[in-house]
Amino acid sequence: MRDVVGLTEEPEEISAEVVRRLEDRYRRELPLIAGAGQAVERIAERWPLALASSSNRELIDLVLESSGLGRYFEANVSSEEVARGKPAPDVFLEAARRLGAEPSRCAAVEDSENGILAAKAAGMRTIAIPNPQYPPHDDALAAADAVLATIHDLAPAVVNPS
Repeated sequence: MRDVVGLTEEPEEISAEVVRRLEDRYRRELPLIAGAGQAVERIAERWPLALASSSNRELIDLVLESSGLGRYFEANVSSEEVARGKPAPDVFLEAARRLGAEPSRCAAVEDSENGILAAKAAGMRTIAIPNPQYPPHDDALAAADAVLATIHDLAPAVVNPS
């Protein structure tokens, strides 16, 4: 924002203001994908869950608390807490570590190009549910182990087909 838009504030100030505005918006209306809560519940019945997000810690905590979905996640990681953000695998590797799981025995559900590439680089089964507003490129989708049309299609048999 500083380099492209020409804001004069320091990057930390810009980031803090973006987080503040998003918190205000999320307190008014959470931008949850329709069916996300049910999908989380379906998968949490079978496996422990972790959240590996590029969002700021404050936003992760707010969404998990406000949505009531926090109780389904045994761990959550912000890319702020690791050396490199997506498309590097660091946030997924840390999530697996916090679960006490080998990455190769984990599955990741992603909607973004960088997320798909990061999960694949972490060695996880990668399930893509493309965000129609920002669709991943075909090469990222080709890297995924499964591509679903909607979150309603996310089921245990997709997560672990064997």
